[in-house]
Amino acid sequence: MIDDWGQAPNTMTSQAARKNYGWVMLGLAAVAMVGTLPGRTQGLGLVTEPLMADLQIGRVDYAQLNLWATLIGSGFAIGIGRTLDRLGTRVVLTTVALALGVVVAVMAHVETFWALAIAVTLTRGLGQSALSVISIAMVGHWFVRKIDLAMAIYSIVLSIGFMIAFPVVGSLVQAWGWRGAWLTIGAALILGLAPLSWMLARRSPEAIGLRPDGDTPDQPHPPDQPHRPDSGYSWQQALATPAFWLFSVGTSLYGLVASGIGLFNESILAERGFGADVYYQTLIVTAMTGLAGNFGGGWLATRVSLPRLMAISLLVLSAGLLALPHVTTIAHVMVWATAMGLGGGLVMVLFFSVWPRAYGRRHLGRIQGAAQAMTVLASAVGPLLLAWCVDSTGSYATMFYLLAGIIGITATAAVITPLPAAARSSLTSAAT
Repeated sequence: MIDDWGQAPNTMTSQAARKNYGWVMLGLAAVAMVGTLPGRTQGLGLVTEPLMADLQIGRVDYAQLNLWATLIGSGFAIGIGRTLDRLGTRVVLTTVALALGVVVAVMAHVETFWALAIAVTLTRGLGQSALSVISIAMVGHWFVRKIDLAMAIYSIVLSIGFMIAFPVVGSLVQAWGWRGAWLTIGAALILGLAPLSWMLARRSPEAIGLRPDGDTPDQPHPPDQPHRPDSGYSWQQALATPAFWLFSVGTSLYGLVASGIGLFNESILAERGFGADVYYQTLIVTAMTGLAGNFGGGWLATRVSLPRLMAISLLVLSAGLLALPHVTTIAHVMVWATAMGLGGGLVMVLFFSVWPRAYGRRHLGRIQGAAQAMTVLASAVGPLLLAWCVDSTGSYATMFYLLAGIIGITATAAVITPLPAAARSSLTSAAT
């Protein structure tokens, strides 16, 4: 193994192998993100119905439990960023993966409402928040010039990973029940991800005698690129820039809409006269076009300014919200699902790539943690807003129109929001 303090191992003696180690870290980061599944709304949704029936929990009580668990769990995103910056990837990733596995395994044995509430809160905090921040930051620490390509590949790999994980876990739930499925996931995290993290994860490229992107110390590089781990913005400086809030708010709005529609998608389409079969078709279309958005986002991010790309993705989202209350044919629904998938894939790449490019690596964990906390909060609020709207008005349309207006204003702000100077210089260097 490669020592965090720079000792080269016997198993990696070739310079070429060390130069390509960033891609190993990228793969590990994608696996770690897939490991967040039990702490995500979509993952928890796989066991919601049998879990409620087993523990005899009402739907409203369960929804409130989920809300508070998500809100409290979002705080883990901020704390883990600072810990990651101080202790490094290897220790933190291994510890969080092990802790999440233990919590998921314990959750498989809960018998009371309050025990479930504690377990779900911890899975949200350790999975959706902490492990997500670690995963994204890993790629940012290992790539600078190639960050857009790296994040595009990362997005594609983890999207494929989730596409595989969801049906596998669904099959386990059907075969062994929700407790058996959750116990299996916990074991996979404890016996799989945790030891893999200890064996492969490294603090930074400098720990094995490299710079980010696999560059060797004797290779020249533009002086404005933040190769050193101590270069770049502090998290206080980052939060003082308009670009931080643009990308945090823009991504949070997309997460708010995606979580709300994702939880109530079948009901939303039923309101327009479509059955469950159409709902399942939209999931497939959105997943496939999301991959296309990942590809397109990675390519465009090296050629178009990131704020402008954010504006485009938000305008697509706003148009989709305006159109959704008026879809009348399956073709309309599929066009809408395609647009949402493409826009979501683009936003994913932007969210992953903007932080190391714009702010460097000095406080990357804390900067990404603050942004991640905002997206988690938004994802908790989204379903509540839609539920409140349909209960109050009998339709989702009013909330769609309101959100479309807010998102449209944010898209307009994106057009006039500059990136920090270092990010603009980096983009110019990458384009040339």
